[in-house]
Amino acid sequence: MLSFNKLSIRIGGRLLIDNASVQLPANGHVGFVGRNGTGKSTLLKAILGEVQLEAGAIRHRSRDRIGSVAQEAPTGTITPLEHVLAANVERTHLLKELEKTSDGTRVATIHERLNEISAHAAPARVSQILAGLGFDEAAQNRPLKSFSGGWRMRVALAAGLFSQPDFLLLDEPTNHLDLEASLWLERFLARYPNGLILVSHDRDLLEHACDGILHLDAAQLAYYTGNFEQFERTRRDKLAQQQTAYMRQQAERKHIQAFIDRFRYKASKARQAQSRIKMLKRMEPIAGVTGEATAHFEFPCPDVLAPPILVLEGAAVGYDGSVPVLQGLDLRIDMDDRIALLGANGNGKTTLLRLLAGELVATAGELRKSAKLKIGYFAQDQFDQLDPNLTAFRHLATKIPGAADAKVRAHLGRFGLEQTKADTRIGELSGGERTRLNLATITTLTPHLLLLDEPTNHLDIDAREALLQALNAFEGAVVLVSHDPHLVSMVADQLWLVKDGGCELFDGDVADYRHSILENTRETRREEKRINRNAPVSKRENRRKRAEDRAAKASLRRAVHDAEKRMESIAAEREALAGKLADPLIYEGPTADLANLAILKADLDQKLESAETDWLEAQEALEAET
Repeated sequence: MLSFNKLSIRIGGRLLIDNASVQLPANGHVGFVGRNGTGKSTLLKAILGEVQLEAGAIRHRSRDRIGSVAQEAPTGTITPLEHVLAANVERTHLLKELEKTSDGTRVATIHERLNEISAHAAPARVSQILAGLGFDEAAQNRPLKSFSGGWRMRVALAAGLFSQPDFLLLDEPTNHLDLEASLWLERFLARYPNGLILVSHDRDLLEHACDGILHLDAAQLAYYTGNFEQFERTRRDKLAQQQTAYMRQQAERKHIQAFIDRFRYKASKARQAQSRIKMLKRMEPIAGVTGEATAHFEFPCPDVLAPPILVLEGAAVGYDGSVPVLQGLDLRIDMDDRIALLGANGNGKTTLLRLLAGELVATAGELRKSAKLKIGYFAQDQFDQLDPNLTAFRHLATKIPGAADAKVRAHLGRFGLEQTKADTRIGELSGGERTRLNLATITTLTPHLLLLDEPTNHLDIDAREALLQALNAFEGAVVLVSHDPHLVSMVADQLWLVKDGGCELFDGDVADYRHSILENTRETRREEKRINRNAPVSKRENRRKRAEDRAAKASLRRAVHDAEKRMESIAAEREALAGKLADPLIYEGPTADLANLAILKADLDQKLESAETDWLEAQEALEAET
C-alpha cells in the first residue's frame, strides 16, 4: 500500500500538488498521467525521498522496498550482465559472504536463503530481461563503456526490472527503446508481480500494463480503477456530470437572485428574501469545466507531384566506404503513402531515413526522385542543433529569410507556439515545445515528404493525439520511425521491416508484428534450451541444471494454477453481476447505479481476458519445458 495524505509539494515557488490525498493498492499497476510540467516526475522523486514535502505525508509499509531506474547511464568495464546481476543487493551480499565465511551453520543458512530467492536462476533471468531489451548474448558480455548512452540506459532499466522492488517507479521507460523492446516491456510489466507506478505517454503501454490510473490535474491527484481506456471514459463522464451540475446550480442561483432583487425591499416579502440570501450564502459553489488548452499541429499542404516521388532500385548505403549497412533496396514512395519502419535498433532504420533525406549517398544502385520534391526530416539529434539563446521566433526567422514577421508567427502558430511561447528563449522551452519548434522548422518549405525519426519522445498524450491527427490530415507522404505502437497503428498503412541488411514490406499490421516478435522470442528460447541440453556438462552441472529445471517447472505449474483460480473467481463475479444486470428493476433506478455496474462489468471482462492470457502463456511455457 502507498498513500498520500494531505500532500503538498512546491518547487521553485510553484505549487505542483496541493493538499492531495489518495491511496494506491499494494500490488496495483498504476499508470501516472497528466500534462507535461504538472509535476509527475517530481512526485516520483518525493516518493523516493529526494524532494522535500511542503506539507502532508507519503506512507507505505516499513518493510516495502521502493525502487526506480538510475538517472545516470552506467559505464565502466563490467558487462551489462554483471551490472544487472549486482542490482539484486541481497544476492550479491550473500554470495560475497559465502566466499569469506567458514562457519558451517552460516554456510547452510546462506544456501537456504539463496535457494529461497532463486539465486541460482538469476543469471538466466537477467539474460532474458536483457534479451528482451535488445541485447543478444554477445552484447550482454561486452564492457558497458562500449555502448552508446541510449543502450546503457537500457541496462539501467534492466537493473531496475531485475531488482523487483515492492513498488517499482518508472518515468518514461520507453524513451530509449525501439518498438520491439517497447512491446517486450509492455508484456513484462503486465506480469510484474509487485506494485508499479508508471509515468508514460504511451497509450498502449498504459492500456495493457496498468490496472489503475493516477491523474494529476490542477495540483490535485485522483485515482481511477481500470485501464487507460476506462479512465478516459470515466473522467469524460465525470466532467460532463460536473458541468451539468454547474449549469443547474447557476440556473438556480439566477432564479434565487431574481427573487431577491424583486422582493428585497417589499415589506410583505422581506422575510422570504432574507431567507433566500442566506440560502445563496450556504450554497457550495460547483466549479465549471473550463477545459485545458488543446494541443495543436497543422502541417502545410504541399503541391501535388506525379507518382512516384522517390524510387530506390538495387540501392546500398553505408558509412565511410565500409561494408553497407543496407543493400538491395528496391522501394517506392508515392504522395499518399503512410509508411512506418520496423526493426530493432541498430538494424539501419535511421540510416535508411538519412538516405531518403539526402544526408547519405547510395553507394550502389540508384535513387531517383522528382525534381520538385521537397523533404522535411525530423532527426533525433536536432535538439542539439538549436541555439538555446535564440527565441523560437528568431530561430524560425533565420530559416525563412525575408519572410514577414506575421508569416513566421503564423507558421509557429500551426504547431502551438503562439504569443509568449514564440518569444521565449529556446533554452527555457520544454522538451515538447522544442519538438514543436523542430517540426515547424522542417516544414517551412512545405515539404511533400515527411521523414520522422521518433517525433513523440517529448510529447504528452494529448500532443501525440494532435500529431496523429495532423499526420493523417497531411496531404503528402510520411515515413515514420516510432516506438509508440498506437501512433504507428493509427498512421501507417504500410510497414517496412528493416532487418538483416535489407528492407522489405511486412505483410500484416502492428498486431501481427507484435505476435511475430512473441513467436520469435519463444523459438529463440526453445533453440537455446535445445543447444544447452546437447552441450556436454559435468555431473555436478547436470544436477544443478536438473534442479533448476524442476524449480522452473514448479514455478510454471504454480502460475498455471494461480491463473486458473483467478479465472474461476472472476467468472463467479461476472455471473453474479450478470444476475444484477438481468434484473429489470435496475433499469428503473438511478442511472448512476446502472453506469457503475456497466463499468464494473467492463473491468471484470478486462481482468478475465488478462487472466486467460496469463493462463495460456504459462501453459505454453510449461509445455515447452516438458
